[in-house]
Amino acid sequence: MRVVRELLRGAALLPRGFALWRHRPGLMALGMLPAAIAAVLIGAGLITLGLFVESIAEALTPFVSEWREQERGIVRTLVALALLTGGIVAAVYSFTALTLLIGDPFYERIWRGAEQHFGDFTPRPLRLLRSVGDGVRLVLRAIGYALITATVGLIPVVGQVASAIVGPVLAGHLLARELTVRPFEARGIDASHRAAVLRGSRARELGFGIAVQLCFLVPGGAIVIMPAAVVGATRLARTVLPDDSASQGAELAD
Repeated sequence: MRVVRELLRGAALLPRGFALWRHRPGLMALGMLPAAIAAVLIGAGLITLGLFVESIAEALTPFVSEWREQERGIVRTLVALALLTGGIVAAVYSFTALTLLIGDPFYERIWRGAEQHFGDFTPRPLRLLRSVGDGVRLVLRAIGYALITATVGLIPVVGQVASAIVGPVLAGHLLARELTVRPFEARGIDASHRAAVLRGSRARELGFGIAVQLCFLVPGGAIVIMPAAVVGATRLARTVLPDDSASQGAELAD
């Protein structure tokens, strides 16, 4: 039951993130732009894949050219379906990573606005080199999670159901980890310490991240959700730090 409560507590941080719209509407509206740009780019990629998937499948299967037409058609249809499935899985993680990378300067402004609103803490300057390093790690982690999800989907019988569960969990973990980079880094907490802190509140972290990722699955959901997700991640970072006096502000602020 404690795990369930922590999951729900983490998920509740997302709707609470919308409270900042009342105080900084212009700043929050600006935070919708990166997800919109990423959606256009990823959508264009998927459309392009759909238009050329048959040609790609044919190019990947030259060994069936001499087979009977029915057998050749079955093989190439299966390859095309695998390409489309892989493209969709890759799109989920690529969208998340691309949104975070494009939105870095936008989300930093929202995070600073949230910290100011919650009070009891003055963020220290963030270093550019660390931001670049986080971006590289984000892309590599997204690729790894996409491969894991795609591999799970290949398991006979249960693969599709399992991947539908594993996908949002891994993507949610990725979102929660990356969106909390700024509030932790501003408190002088390095990557290993950050991982340890979040590991101690894994259910809450996953509850928040999965809630954000499920909203991403709704058409246009990411565009609306991302500004609130940044605020929610700031709350998450504050509430999982037991010695952070600012955590009380995060719990009490509207």
